[in-house]
Amino acid sequence: MDIHEYQAKEILAGFGVTVPQGALAYSPEQAAYRAREMGGSRWIVKAQVHAGGRGKAGGVKLCDSDHEIVTACEDMFGRKLVTHQTGPAGKGIYRVYVEAAVPFEREIYLGFVLDRSLQRVMIVASAEGGMEIEEISAQRPESIVRSTVEPAVGLQEFQAREIAFALGIPPALTQAMVRTLLGCYAAFRDLDATMVEINPLVITSDNRIMALDAKMTFDSNALFRHPQISELRDKSQEDPRESRAADRGLNYIGLDGNIGCIVNGAGLAMATMDTIKLAGGEPANFLDIGGGATPERVAKAFRLVMSDSNVQAILVNIFAGINRCDWVAEGVVQALTQNPVEVPVVVRLAGTNVDEGLRILAKSGLPIIRATTLMEAAERAVTAWRNDQAQNTNVRAI
Repeated sequence: MDIHEYQAKEILAGFGVTVPQGALAYSPEQAAYRAREMGGSRWIVKAQVHAGGRGKAGGVKLCDSDHEIVTACEDMFGRKLVTHQTGPAGKGIYRVYVEAAVPFEREIYLGFVLDRSLQRVMIVASAEGGMEIEEISAQRPESIVRSTVEPAVGLQEFQAREIAFALGIPPALTQAMVRTLLGCYAAFRDLDATMVEINPLVITSDNRIMALDAKMTFDSNALFRHPQISELRDKSQEDPRESRAADRGLNYIGLDGNIGCIVNGAGLAMATMDTIKLAGGEPANFLDIGGGATPERVAKAFRLVMSDSNVQAILVNIFAGINRCDWVAEGVVQALTQNPVEVPVVVRLAGTNVDEGLRILAKSGLPIIRATTLMEAAERAVTAWRNDQAQNTNVRAI
């Protein structure tokens, strides 16, 4: 789960990280009022969206007056911000963060990520801040500093000092850098984060270490331990299909294809998507209905997949172990009976109670295309989609 910049800064400030003074606003007038409350002569208005690259896309504006703040906000509110991380659909701007402008001398990149290959927290830092880490890695790979945290003891002060030395932090600010590193690590560890990124972390003109931007991502499976973090979720920044799926306990990721997938098991779901592509089609989603799929759960999955207007065929691929093919078959029949679909449906069942599942499908009288193997199911789904499209084209031509 991602959160907004202002939320990440509030969290990190609670762990001892220094951040600029700022306030949230939901309208241009409120943004100007927030700036007057803070005082000063220069402010930065930042669109609050779950994406990087906001500055290049016009989502960050430096303002010198109330009028400039209002103008900047009027340009932001209600529009879609499109960056290299949002895709062409962009993300809506519904709130902005007004922050006091801070003069600085140096920019630094600082990130804490989970290195799954090492099963350790990895600290990645660079003296070349202000750029995306991908750009830094490509242009100045020698500037990147890496340090692995031993989970049994956590981040130690000597490690933090070594990172500060490697980044060329002035001796007078070494201890402040150490506090920042330890604070970020504590937030990462205590809140079950999967990423903490500060870009840029700056040395200000008055000799302070300060986080000018911040991002945090959390392990969704651990949110039950952190209700205060769970409350920070902003559904307006999520794919509505994925949001609906999460609320119903389904693992769903929307894609750009047109063949909807309903599968049990993440590995089988990925193999199904690969096989669809091998057969010449494009998957519309990743959907894992889990190991104990009841008929009601399968019916929910059908409704979710069909909520995507791009779906022009559906492939159900179930290998039942803990699950049961007859449950899945009942769910398919229930879904298609209650909410008939106008696209081809291909079902491949294997495993526990497969004969009973196939009997239920056959007895239903519904136009379900059955398949025995995954490759056969994918080929039939792609063929049925193409035939359906050709038929629709002919009807429109007539």
